[in-house]
Amino acid sequence: MELRLVPTICPYCGCGCGLNLVCMDGKVVGVEPWKRHPVNEGKLCPKGNFAHEFIHSPDRLTVPLIRKNGELASATWDEALKLVAGKLAEIREKNGPETIGVLASAKATNEENYLLQKFARTVLKTPHIDHCARLCHSSTVSGLAGAFGSGAMTNSIKDIEEAKCIFIIGSNTFEAHPLIARRILKARSKGAIVIVADPRFTMTARHADIYAPLRSGGDVALLNAMAHIIIAEGLEDRSFIEARTKGFEDLKQAVADCTPERAEAMTGINASTIREIARIYATSGCSAILYSMGVTQHSTGTDNVHAIANLAMLTGNVGKKGSGVNPLRGQNNVQGACDMGCLPNVFPGYKPVSDQSRPEFAVTWKTAGEIPGPGLTVVEMFNAACEGKLKAMYVVGENPAISDPDVSKVEQALDGLEFLVVQDIFLTETAKYADVVLPAASYAEREGTFTNTERRVQRIRKAVEPPGEALPDWQIICILASEMGASGFAYESPEQVFEEIISVVPQYKGINYARLLKPEGVQWPCPGALHPGTPVLFTDGFNQPDGKGLFMPVRYRPPAEQPDAEYPFVLTTGRMLFHYHTGSMTRRSPALDEEVRSGFVEVSSLDARRLGIRMDDVVRVTSRRGQIELASKVTDAIVKGTVFIPFHFAETAANRLTNTALDPVSKMPELKVCAVKLERVASAMQEAQE
Repeated sequence: MELRLVPTICPYCGCGCGLNLVCMDGKVVGVEPWKRHPVNEGKLCPKGNFAHEFIHSPDRLTVPLIRKNGELASATWDEALKLVAGKLAEIREKNGPETIGVLASAKATNEENYLLQKFARTVLKTPHIDHCARLCHSSTVSGLAGAFGSGAMTNSIKDIEEAKCIFIIGSNTFEAHPLIARRILKARSKGAIVIVADPRFTMTARHADIYAPLRSGGDVALLNAMAHIIIAEGLEDRSFIEARTKGFEDLKQAVADCTPERAEAMTGINASTIREIARIYATSGCSAILYSMGVTQHSTGTDNVHAIANLAMLTGNVGKKGSGVNPLRGQNNVQGACDMGCLPNVFPGYKPVSDQSRPEFAVTWKTAGEIPGPGLTVVEMFNAACEGKLKAMYVVGENPAISDPDVSKVEQALDGLEFLVVQDIFLTETAKYADVVLPAASYAEREGTFTNTERRVQRIRKAVEPPGEALPDWQIICILASEMGASGFAYESPEQVFEEIISVVPQYKGINYARLLKPEGVQWPCPGALHPGTPVLFTDGFNQPDGKGLFMPVRYRPPAEQPDAEYPFVLTTGRMLFHYHTGSMTRRSPALDEEVRSGFVEVSSLDARRLGIRMDDVVRVTSRRGQIELASKVTDAIVKGTVFIPFHFAETAANRLTNTALDPVSKMPELKVCAVKLERVASAMQEAQE
């Protein structure tokens, strides 16, 4: 019996917690704390504690699958890769490379994402490369890049406990990022005031000193009203504004009429509460803003982020410990996938896909012909597929049949593709539409790096062999590139790939695998081998040409879809403590699945009483795009007129209802607001009898 502890990084949320995989006789049998790890210091949330349970699931893909006579059947790697290479090449030559789309993965490593976008741009020659950041923090990237020049979390997780005021908006941190929530509790124990703005009285709101019941979609109205009060009462940081920013007078003019009284009608928050939280935020001396998809997943997501950045600069709460603008990333490597250029408008290192950058990367990658320009986002790809303009897709580690808005349309798009390749560890809902399924290795079966929400680059380590014939994503991509006759993919290890990454990604230039042996990793930007990394951004200046942050005045715009007489409720969606993303991993983890087995719709007690709905009754929820039936959860912890559905459950897919209306800048779909109606279908007793 061989017992080993293998240090690695949790595969779930963006916290990037360290853990030890307990390995015995070639299997991962448990998880033990990694007490030296700086993010979680040996503590883990329920998902982290049971991060081993899905690794050896009987549902794991072990051999390639090819669709024959309408059914997926086992095949050899040689057969599968020859088919994939042949079909993609045929479609590229026959219809043009712009008829192929590629989806990268926030669950894959930096090395794998880097290779996939390089494969898309140099081998397939397609401009269409995107991933799920489009659906979570694309508004952060566009919003903070405009204001600060860089679209990432400004501070470190540990910094949060140094804050005197923590303003949490659009984030249920205690369920979605529990180990960041631990820092909030530490700050509160030192006297920090915690403010939570959310349409639900969440687990996070229960730990707040002030809870503001924000109507979904009212973010700009609230934030502008706070800015109005701060300026009207002379609470702004004049010295910071004059030395470090520009555009203040434009902001002042834009918020001049954004009084708390006007905002009350748009936000549902009492004007006196808005005044109180504005004063606390402005005068604490060290105020941090934490936000997540409740801010970004709107057709006004970029505006929401601009308004947050405005508030931080207005009060001088940027560039110092215990402050900052802190978007909490939802997946283990969504930050890294963005850093690696898995977006249709930027190359690795956020260099724009422009006429200037394209020749530079063509030389670096030694590719024949031009590198394509900007491409379609994920939602636009599915629209193009429905229109017959996109003929093929290569999907790696993503499950858009559950995660994307209006999944009925996604299903139509997937079903109508001429050729679909899915590379994953399970036969997901998306993989069931595939012509070829390629079995990949899990996080425990490969080497590489993840980059967490605070820009910390960290090593993951191989603990066991992949099941059956499954391979790491990086190897599959390299073999496929070779099969298609491409050069430049003869890598022998992820470390060799990383060496290429640091040559083209300035933020990673001083990082190498040797430096990542320590649990601390390195926080980018790290411009040189002797540079310690950067825990806090913008201490001396912003990442703008003149070093000054830019105020970005915005006006309130209502959500794209409003409730009306036919669809009188607002639906919002989100995460739960025990589940993750589309449930493909957590619902195959017995300990986690046992906690919450199915979806539900959260309804306010006032609305439920009026509709005759009781706890656990079966309710039909209908939007303009589809309907689902699921159990009701009647509660006082949600504002009247709003309902909530978690998005983890395929059989009650919340995204069958959601809206594809896009933010014009980030192309973020409005997943957090759509109009729905509720109908009681059966009582809990009737359902139990059936």
